[in-house]
Amino acid sequence: MSIARRIPTLLTAASVAVLLSVAGAGLAAPASGAAASPVAERSARVPGFDAGGVYDVYQSNATVRVDFSQNAEGRLFGSARSGSTVGTVREGSVDGQQVYFVIAWSHGPVGRYTGTRGPDGRLSGTTYDLTNPSSQATWRTERRF
Repeated sequence: MSIARRIPTLLTAASVAVLLSVAGAGLAAPASGAAASPVAERSARVPGFDAGGVYDVYQSNATVRVDFSQNAEGRLFGSARSGSTVGTVREGSVDGQQVYFVIAWSHGPVGRYTGTRGPDGRLSGTTYDLTNPSSQATWRTERRF
């Protein structure tokens, strides 16, 4: 291999070594050895679907009506209602086919919901009360995303 062909390879390897030494061991180069482009990194964080809207979440112990909005980064915002009890979304996100949100209910419990988008487009998962972790339920939607 000629020196002209080896220089870009050596520069790439040197760049990775410098980045690793500055950023620490938690940062690793992709398996190909080439640095990931900013476009590839951004697209890896793009939500796989929009969970925004008003729809019912059918829990094994209740029905919750959610009113979500979702921004371009996949963050969820909004409110929820179950009977006369209201809740506010403390945090939430969509990442690929995964969904996560936390609802703080007006009567005290704080529900943590995690789930996935199935092949049929419906969401399903589990929830538990952060203030009483033994209080758990499964949940699903009829709406397709």
